[in-house]
Amino acid sequence: MDAVAERFRADLDRLHCGGWLGIAVSGGPDSLALLLLAAAVRPGSIEAATVDHGLRPESRAEADAVAAVCARLGVPHAVLPVTVERGASLQAQAREARYAALAKWAHERRLDAVLTGHHADDQAETLLMRLARGSGLSGLSGVRVSQELASPDGSEVRVLRPLLGWRKVELERIVLDAGLHAADDPANRDPRHDRTRARELLNSASWLDATPVAASATHLAEAEEALAFSVAMLAAERVRSPEDGALAIEAADLPRELQRRLLLEGFEHLGRAAPRGPDLDRALTQLREGGTCTLAGLRLSGGATWRIAPAPPRRSGQ
Repeated sequence: MDAVAERFRADLDRLHCGGWLGIAVSGGPDSLALLLLAAAVRPGSIEAATVDHGLRPESRAEADAVAAVCARLGVPHAVLPVTVERGASLQAQAREARYAALAKWAHERRLDAVLTGHHADDQAETLLMRLARGSGLSGLSGVRVSQELASPDGSEVRVLRPLLGWRKVELERIVLDAGLHAADDPANRDPRHDRTRARELLNSASWLDATPVAASATHLAEAEEALAFSVAMLAAERVRSPEDGALAIEAADLPRELQRRLLLEGFEHLGRAAPRGPDLDRALTQLREGGTCTLAGLRLSGGATWRIAPAPPRRSGQ
């Protein structure tokens, strides 16, 4: 365990220098390994939480099993019950409820950050899923190693993922060597889920290795960060607010992706939610051709200088 712990210490130290950390522990092998590693390298400065979605009869017993492991390790533990409505996008709803509960818990406990057990296999699965959906650069960046998340009540938490360079089999070995029994969620094998199909592809295709696939997501995340940095400088130079309350964007001579991002900057500046990708792409094509369109309550006009302004109110009866 010593060499493994030192490897984890180096990974964690790159993300977090010190302070009190929360560990999100579902009871599965990934999060149990994270708990064991964190307890080894940051003794006395961590506490754990298990989110109980209440979707399976076994969920409370699994949370209690995590509590027992935490008691053996001397780690404070809390169970965070949440309510998830069954129906479409169940996994997405569960994820949203989970992070909201963790954000609230971290805020109440004054934690510096919360660690999650996402690993290289998760990252590779995410990249494959998003490739299948035609995601852009931001989506293909995959699971971020560090992320600020907010809950509905305004609580924010910094989520850190120090295991993105680790394979799932390595984490399973850590749990096995510790003599622990990890929880098994049948939903992880449900073929109706995109992630299950991506996982099966990775496991069955000898030419697909999760480690380099996950590395590609890291490279894309770095490219996304560089592009976001460039757009911030471009926005300072090329987006201005004339006295009439509209926005003027000097974007006509830029590559399409930079135009798209400056257009999104305009929506944010005017307090409008980002449009759906296909809608934004159609509007962008109109602007590049010098046309005019309305989107999200804004009137967009192309030409040498693009103009964004609140759309005039519709006439009565229209």
